[in-house]
Amino acid sequence: MTDSARPIYLDYQATTPCDPSVVDAMRPYFVEDFGNPASRTHPYGWRAREAVEDARRQVAGLIGARAREIVFTSGATESNNLAILGAARARSRPGAHVVTCRTEHRAVLDPVGRLEREGFRVTRLGVRPDGRLDLERLRDALLPETVLISLMHANNEIGVVQDLASVGALARERGIWLHSDAAQSAGRIETRVDELQVDLLSLSGHKLYGPKGVGALYVRRGRRLEPLIYGGGHEAGLRSGTLPVPLCVGLGAACALSGERMDADARGQAELRDHLWRRLSGEIDGVWLNGASKPRLPGNLNLGIEGVASQELLAAVPELALSSGSACTSAVPEPSHVLGALGLSPERALECLRISLGRGTRPADVDRAADLLAERVGKLRGRRR
Repeated sequence: MTDSARPIYLDYQATTPCDPSVVDAMRPYFVEDFGNPASRTHPYGWRAREAVEDARRQVAGLIGARAREIVFTSGATESNNLAILGAARARSRPGAHVVTCRTEHRAVLDPVGRLEREGFRVTRLGVRPDGRLDLERLRDALLPETVLISLMHANNEIGVVQDLASVGALARERGIWLHSDAAQSAGRIETRVDELQVDLLSLSGHKLYGPKGVGALYVRRGRRLEPLIYGGGHEAGLRSGTLPVPLCVGLGAACALSGERMDADARGQAELRDHLWRRLSGEIDGVWLNGASKPRLPGNLNLGIEGVASQELLAAVPELALSSGSACTSAVPEPSHVLGALGLSPERALECLRISLGRGTRPADVDRAADLLAERVGKLRGRRR
């Protein structure tokens, strides 16, 4: 497929292209500097280890952490599992209690479900219709036995940003650890671990113009986790296995680049997103926005179109690459659990689209998308008359 024949990409929350400068940074570590960073007796290992530690510092710099607080993983899913299972098991005691939110990604909800099967008590809080957590409901849910709260910073479907700093302050005064899945926020909006008062924070390379297959977990100094993977004691004993040096280097380079570009990227994407919303809401009847308009990820637009099933509309616009929700559940023809938590009926939830913009989105792309969506919605509705 030629570039001219490829659809306009509007699914940047599912994944992002690897930045060319990131690919350049990774390239030497595939063939030339291929050493194992755990090899301490020769220059090949020394160079690999130096590259990994440089990358660790770059990841830490993006989120305001110390390099020694960064653990490399295979991605945000592994980071979430290590944080949630590792923290809860390390802090386990009779009646131990974990709190999360119904709008979390499956990579949080599923390990929390595993803890419940192990005997932990679990509270899954709902959200307000705008997608934000009610802090008083959270406060009321906390128990003397609560050991962990897991709350994502920015939602992967509706883009709503939670008041994580207030949750962190509440958790800290109660002696509860706070974990956040920041796969969608890190590199897109300001995500600083001390300001947010988190103990554990997950991020993913492919969400911020880095490679797939690598991520990181921030573990605040003094927090002890039960490992999930044993066999060599790598990553301070938290994650055994030979590190993929090129991927670690790529993640570090992507974090450094995101830190430099974040403000400009956010402004540009927010302007394009707002322009697209004005066009769609002005040209298509029966359109609504899912989630609070602010605070929201700058490139996210999650909307519903009355009377038009999202899967039918997606099939009608092959010129656009977008989705109806999370990439991890895109093959499942069921209503989004996130939209259900906002109070949408299953029928309404199946009429919703997630449009997400990124560095490669141009004004012409947004106008073309608006033209196509307005035209195809009109045709689909016309067939039913």
